[in-house]
Amino acid sequence: MNFELSQVPSRSSKPRDNGLTMVMDKGISVRETEDFISASGPYVDLVKLGFGSSMITPNLDKKIAIYKEAGIPVYFGGTLLEAFLIRNEFKNYLKVLTKYKMEYAEISDGSIILPHDKKCEYIKQLAKQVTVISEVGSKEEGIIIRPNVWIQMMERELEAGVWKVIAEARESGTVGIYRPNGKAHVVLINKITARVPHDKIIWEAPQKSQQVYFIKQFGANVNLGNIAPTEVVAVESLRLGLRSDTFFQYLDKKSINTFKD
Repeated sequence: MNFELSQVPSRSSKPRDNGLTMVMDKGISVRETEDFISASGPYVDLVKLGFGSSMITPNLDKKIAIYKEAGIPVYFGGTLLEAFLIRNEFKNYLKVLTKYKMEYAEISDGSIILPHDKKCEYIKQLAKQVTVISEVGSKEEGIIIRPNVWIQMMERELEAGVWKVIAEARESGTVGIYRPNGKAHVVLINKITARVPHDKIIWEAPQKSQQVYFIKQFGANVNLGNIAPTEVVAVESLRLGLRSDTFFQYLDKKSINTFKD
């Protein structure tokens, strides 16, 4: 904080276990990475190298080193693992993790059909080498997963050894936990959080309205994912009630009434 202000919510400290901001890096340059960390580093907890982009990202070693030097965990998007799995090359994926000294890995099945028992087996294998983040939900529009199935998959993946489970929404924020118009699927979310602790879930929330929804629902220290590099400070401002959308979230009634009078 550059200066003090009362009635601002307390934020968890890095390295955080809750209140995470996961950023989606879809291919920014080395220089942009450096600028991004300079502008937003204190508020970034995880960086996902989106989908399978790490295979073709120039200067990948250098980018990873920059993130690690800044104390920001970085990992490959789950789609990259899916690309290895569908080719029956899981062992080669493990070699890639070793080559780049990755400490985190994401497993998803948003693009391929992967029996859940098999997914849990992969989680157990990955957990021997890295901290595992899993993703639940399909990337395809129109595919409906019943709430009880969401819950069962999340619970089993946590039991298998994942650190956090991501609720799928894609970078568009129009599938999974959201309606096609981007609005939160409230019934689904409520049923999930009635069974799965919300601090074990990273909610993909690329749109501002989605970020606002979850901050109002669970507070400043909710886990949010798929945040654009240019939106990190804006999201942190939302968390702290420093934007109009959450301005009154943390003010007591006395302050509001006194000001009105």
